[in-house]
Amino acid sequence: MKTIGLIGKNMGMTNIYLDNGINVPCTIIHVNPCYIIQIKTIKNDGYSSIQIGTDEKNERTTNKPLLGHFKKIGLSPKKKLVEFRGDFDELSYKVGQLININIFQVGDFVDVVGVSKGKGFQGVVKRHNFSGVGERSHGQHNRLRSPGSIGAGSTPSRVFKGKKMAGRMGNSRITIKNIKILKLDTDPGLLILRGSVPGNKNSYLTIKKKVWN
Repeated sequence: MKTIGLIGKNMGMTNIYLDNGINVPCTIIHVNPCYIIQIKTIKNDGYSSIQIGTDEKNERTTNKPLLGHFKKIGLSPKKKLVEFRGDFDELSYKVGQLININIFQVGDFVDVVGVSKGKGFQGVVKRHNFSGVGERSHGQHNRLRSPGSIGAGSTPSRVFKGKKMAGRMGNSRITIKNIKILKLDTDPGLLILRGSVPGNKNSYLTIKKKVWN
């Protein structure tokens, strides 16, 4: 089994009608042409994968190691690089080869990986769906959205690791599995997926598809 896929950008959400008349929410992803930058093998690298890249990057803003990495294969620098692991046949894939949206078909189920929206430092009500400590009474001040007690005094005399408390929320790598492709347009390179995906508009997404050998 291997994982193949492309890199796309989140263009936002809309809704469409299915053949049975049901209106469903969906996400539009714009997929630019991707190029194979490197083919890694077990013999040379210890594992098997292909590295793909997309979107042009200015050479002046590219460091020398990366610049040499791209010049070695005769391609211009790319902004986004992603690896897909699996047992890839070197006869089927070549360095510099173009991979486009045609690897997907309508009805396929794919995994989408992205970075969720950052929401900054948040309290327990928003971060963990706490209800607060109840209604305000005489003598209480600002307790409606409080976490309440977080640990016992004598035993264990500390707060356990992993306790749900206030903290940074969002800006995490998220994978949404088994999203169905509803529509596909090869000319502008648009994928319409059922449901939502992580990330802001214009953020990079990795669309993965499992291929069984």
